[in-house]
Amino acid sequence: MAVTVETLPTARIHAAIDTLAALRIAVFREWPYLYDGNLDYERGYLAEFAAAPDAVLVIAREGDTIVGAATASPLAAQKEEFLSPFMAHGWDVGRTFYFGESVLLPGYRGQGIGHAFFDQREAGARAAGADISTFCAVQRPADHPLRPADYRALDAFWISRGYGRVQGLTTSFDWLDIGDAQETPHPMQFWARDL
Repeated sequence: MAVTVETLPTARIHAAIDTLAALRIAVFREWPYLYDGNLDYERGYLAEFAAAPDAVLVIAREGDTIVGAATASPLAAQKEEFLSPFMAHGWDVGRTFYFGESVLLPGYRGQGIGHAFFDQREAGARAAGADISTFCAVQRPADHPLRPADYRALDAFWISRGYGRVQGLTTSFDWLDIGDAQETPHPMQFWARDL
């Protein structure tokens, strides 16, 4: 069965939150995030994200099964950890759209779905009046003991989409890594492009 990719209307986002929360937990358990998530936190995070004006939620479905999702909303609606670095560097946050997660189950990768996620989020950002899009990625040491030998970073994909690292624009976000007893800070690097 073919995979379809669509942007959900706002009225349908809340009905998908439980499924999306479980999907985020499953995908973010993988390298490089190693996130030991819980459904209550994920539900709250996604509900808050969806409540932002002009929020965009793109889903990939095979039949009735959601196999991937990507989010975006105005940067001004984001948490302090994501917003404050831009303000400190003098960015016009009112013209910038933040792309949250892009999660896709392993069996569906390499089929162009990631490009469709970016296409639809960028279209949503432009429709909302943004002229810059940005996202951030966790930075793990190259010698981390849980790094898979066959891991392939997404840098080349992001560069092919016109994104580049913004030197000096970083943040940190706390979460619980798999196997840890408490949350720890994780350095995050921002990438951006003009729309």
